[in-house]
Amino acid sequence: MLTLRAVEALATADVLIAEPDVLDVVRGHTRAGVTVWDTAADRAEAPVQGEADLGAATSEGRPAGTPQPAVIDGRAVDGASKTAGVPALRDAAHLVMAAAQGGRRVVRAVVGDPGFDTCAAEEMLVCAAGGVPFEVVPGVATAVGVPAYAGVPLRDAQGADVRIIDARTAGERCWMELGASDGTAVVSATLDTVAQMASELVSAGRKPDTPLTVTVAGTTTRQRTWTATLGTIAQTLKQAKVLPSADGGRPVIAVVGERSAAAQRDRLSWFESKPLFGWKVLVPRTKEQAASLSDQLRSYGAVPHEVPTIAVEPPRTPQQMERAVKGLVTGRYEWIAFTSVNAVKAVREKFEEYGLDARAFAGIKVAAVGEQTAEALIAFGVKPDLVPSGEQSAAGLLEDWPPYDPVFDPIDRVFLPRADIATETLVAGLIELGWEVDDVTAYRTVRASPPPAETREAIKGGGFDAVLFTSSSTVRNLVGIAGKPHNVTVIACIGPATAKTAQEHGLRVDVMAPEPSVLKLAEALADFGAGRRDAAVEAGDPVTRPSERRPGARRRRTTT
Repeated sequence: MLTLRAVEALATADVLIAEPDVLDVVRGHTRAGVTVWDTAADRAEAPVQGEADLGAATSEGRPAGTPQPAVIDGRAVDGASKTAGVPALRDAAHLVMAAAQGGRRVVRAVVGDPGFDTCAAEEMLVCAAGGVPFEVVPGVATAVGVPAYAGVPLRDAQGADVRIIDARTAGERCWMELGASDGTAVVSATLDTVAQMASELVSAGRKPDTPLTVTVAGTTTRQRTWTATLGTIAQTLKQAKVLPSADGGRPVIAVVGERSAAAQRDRLSWFESKPLFGWKVLVPRTKEQAASLSDQLRSYGAVPHEVPTIAVEPPRTPQQMERAVKGLVTGRYEWIAFTSVNAVKAVREKFEEYGLDARAFAGIKVAAVGEQTAEALIAFGVKPDLVPSGEQSAAGLLEDWPPYDPVFDPIDRVFLPRADIATETLVAGLIELGWEVDDVTAYRTVRASPPPAETREAIKGGGFDAVLFTSSSTVRNLVGIAGKPHNVTVIACIGPATAKTAQEHGLRVDVMAPEPSVLKLAEALADFGAGRRDAAVEAGDPVTRPSERRPGARRRRTTT
């Protein structure tokens, strides 16, 4: 959760020095060419030059015992901390000073809010002593953000004292003060110390029936919250099979007080009750096409995993495409029809190759097969004259396409840049309407390389909760490069033709979009997830993801 000011600062940074827990988020807002430093506590890392890639490692660690200074603006910088008890690189002041004194703009990114960071003040003092001006950009502290995402308000109309405590450093006096208070306590702890924290508060005077929530991985789609009391939290975590566990050291935010009561949280838990919360959804499309669909899935709480099944390549013989683009300029065509985002991209790249821009479309009518293709044209600077009013497909486009009229149409020719494997529906329909069609291969679609072995195993072994198929080719190609999805995986298809192909490959189709749109497909999957969740709640069953339940598995039910 970044503030607008933080995004502005990141966009102008020459050097980014970030905590590993936030690096993958903040680097996505930096410009190309930024130098990135990961402040991993167990190693000094070399800066990475060039455009950051979300989710990728930013640097390479060095073997232990072989310290090697980093170089910023030609100056060697020893990243290791010189302060006793502070992990290597944790202070980061050496890096900040070297880059800033070299005339570069530095952004230092920490977890949560800088005011709660134990070392941020020390780093700022070093800057002040060195005459380096700095700005502090407030952020959202985890002690505030996590309860908000867990549906636990810290204050209400009646008001209350709110105390934020770090269990690792809290002393006996702190626990005694909390025990004597009836205010809300927000405690940073770990899974395996929560029970001890609760016991400390009960010993200090808090009632054992005081409500308590414990949230792990807060504000992420891995978030999980348990509601209990100070007296029952240990048993609750044990029954949930959370503890004992090797993950007991994971950080948590615990909220102690009446505002974390179970009845209240059931009504306020907005994040974990999203229809696809935590679902791992496979999006088998080209990288460019997957972006908008993945964004929509995230809004429903899902975790999209993009696996390209189709690679887009230039045509084997570019001469036909070159003649058609020149024909656009010389007035050969009355219409140009785009049937995909890739077709827009192919024409745009050819325009740029010839030094042309959107002005070359002057006097030519432009058609787009659907909203996404229309958006790609608008981004190019071209507003389409025709977008289907009904079904977003070749058939829908033909329904709205006007027949050729020699009185009103001075030219009878249509330029149709398409994939090499496109169907003939649109060509045949345009000819029937009286138009001459130049059906040109603008790009080729080929099967992509197989995904990593881990992804293939997850597909076949039921590691994904759902798969979205947006065309028949994505069905064929995914099965071809990665295998058939497990039968616990929810299969969602964009339309009848895609569903038929899925069924031919032995897949059970659970969801079908009401109209052929990727956003409608995501919406249909969300409706399916919401219905599944509601049914579980109504039956008194725990809400699980499809990947958490296997066919034929014996379920134990306890009645009290």
